[in-house]
Amino acid sequence: MSARERSEGGLGIGLALTKGLVELHGGTIHAESKGAGNGSTFKVTIPNAQVMPASTGAPSLVVSSAAPLGLKIVLADDNQDAAHSLGMILQVEGHDVQLAHDGEEALAAIRANEPDVALLDIGMPRMSGLEVASQVRADGSTITLIAITGWGQTADREKSAASGFDHHLIKPVDSSELLRLLSTIERHERDTAGA
Repeated sequence: MSARERSEGGLGIGLALTKGLVELHGGTIHAESKGAGNGSTFKVTIPNAQVMPASTGAPSLVVSSAAPLGLKIVLADDNQDAAHSLGMILQVEGHDVQLAHDGEEALAAIRANEPDVALLDIGMPRMSGLEVASQVRADGSTITLIAITGWGQTADREKSAASGFDHHLIKPVDSSELLRLLSTIERHERDTAGA
């Protein structure tokens, strides 16, 4: 499947990320369908959540969670569903997230915004995540680079490390694992700033 087909059709990663976000808040998600061509209904239950009226009249969900971490993050993935879903999870946790959908956009966003963290898909068009990481390191940047990829063999991890990545996560990304990693990075950033 081409990158274009994946970005338009999706791989179901958005649902996996949504499930992770809901479970992170102690909730459940249930899906129902009456068959092909009839659409699907998703029911999300989250304890201690309040439904607040949105300006459009549709309900929006407000979830009480831990204090925001507040990292600046560039998230780059050519699969727009996956990028938006993961971005939503990170924003709910209090992070400032900028999305990019190809390698050139990712590099420009990193250079313009000087984020704390960049989450980069390896297989992006116009410039791979490996090429972006190599260029970021050639620029002298010390931001934390996290590969998010379907490629997880030892050779893949070695390639990402050689390109300058600090961490290598396999898709679909386990949101709990990612949030723990970001919490560690945030504590390090705070300690470094206070030193």
